[in-house]
Amino acid sequence: MNEKLIEEYKKFLDKGKTERECVKEIIKIAQEKGYKDISEFSTLKTGDKVYVTKMNKAIALFEIGSEDMEKGMNILGAHLDSPRLDAKQNPLYEKENLTYLNTHYYGGIKKYQWTTIPLAIHGVVCKKDGSSVNVIIGENNEDPVFCISDILPHLAQEQMKDKASDFIKGEDLDLIMGLGISSDCDKENSEKNHVDEKEQNKSGNSKNKELILSLLKEKYNIEESDLKSAELEIVPAGKARDLGLDRSMILGYGQDDRSCAYDSVMAMLDTECKQRTKCCLCVDKEEIGSMGATGMASNLFENMVAEVIARTENVYSELTLRRCLANSFMLSSDVNSAYDPMNASLYDKENSSVLGGGVAFQKYTGSRGKSGASDANPEFIAKVRNLMDNACVKYQMAELGKVDQGGGGTIAYHAAKYGMNVLDAGIAVLSMHAPWEITSKEDLSQLYECYKSFLDIV
Repeated sequence: MNEKLIEEYKKFLDKGKTERECVKEIIKIAQEKGYKDISEFSTLKTGDKVYVTKMNKAIALFEIGSEDMEKGMNILGAHLDSPRLDAKQNPLYEKENLTYLNTHYYGGIKKYQWTTIPLAIHGVVCKKDGSSVNVIIGENNEDPVFCISDILPHLAQEQMKDKASDFIKGEDLDLIMGLGISSDCDKENSEKNHVDEKEQNKSGNSKNKELILSLLKEKYNIEESDLKSAELEIVPAGKARDLGLDRSMILGYGQDDRSCAYDSVMAMLDTECKQRTKCCLCVDKEEIGSMGATGMASNLFENMVAEVIARTENVYSELTLRRCLANSFMLSSDVNSAYDPMNASLYDKENSSVLGGGVAFQKYTGSRGKSGASDANPEFIAKVRNLMDNACVKYQMAELGKVDQGGGGTIAYHAAKYGMNVLDAGIAVLSMHAPWEITSKEDLSQLYECYKSFLDIV
């Protein structure tokens, strides 16, 4: 087992709880290995190492090989986003004596899992003058944390009759930001001035909300209006930890898909480029369909590759770009559902990935009838299998669950549209999409070796 890799991975999870934080960490790690922003180059030659970013939320690393770009690249493609809660555009409000942060959940979550656990706020607030303020509250020991309340079991008779998907409403996933307690003196003054508390709350001028805003102003120089152009993500507070008496597993937030992203980056940095140009791509928005300018469904990746080709060829050609993408090999680096003995009826055991079973290869993802799957070609799978066997990498072939139970997707089919060979390759995750997910240290080590070997494929 690669102990050094595991310890650094846990640190990466702690430092990168948002896409922006992950990109920042990847740039830092890559620069230490000699990578530079592509804007520093007018031409690229064999051995050059560059990175391309998009909106600080997606990044691609390239190391230029000796072969022409037309012959394709070896690509590791992962995503950096994870299920979470996002603050709404007008988030702060007060009910009675409590001030809340209004949220909208992001990605597929079980809403009840997010109540009554310590939560942190990570993100950026962009101001009209062009400046931005980075915000992290809830991770340091001296920081306060936040929480979503739930009703006590003594009063939950009606709640417990609802389906699990319904008994916590999406609109109720709001963080408690503060408690306003009026002194007797305040109450007397309020009565003298005939101030109606309900009208005060409606107007938005409540004292507790004003206190929260004054604290934000004091620490971050943020006005309430600045929250209209903020990107604040609510995530579980705390660090990734070893799980089990044998310390064989990791319990941490965001392992789907930062486990694969981190291993991809490290494999990229720890291998020497040979014939084919190699690439590590880390995108955004996978959990909501890969939409948006930083998602794989956009022209993001081909634009990044076009910037590289424009610097490696004497004359840029659209045909060269198309041939490069079509001749490339890609591992869609994403996790798979681990077989859960406590819920065995949901799985086809013989076709499931297990914790500790090594790399999980998925020929197809999708749901019911392979909808939304790229369905990798067997010739390419055989090529990858041979590579893994020669490198003594432990692996398993798997699906996500039983055919009619549901399913999931990855970025594979977005890459396959270019005509390249793509295969899903990641690790098994238990409690996927929960605030705290479970992975195997041995699987992470095997995945790193898998990705290193793949980058040498010809």
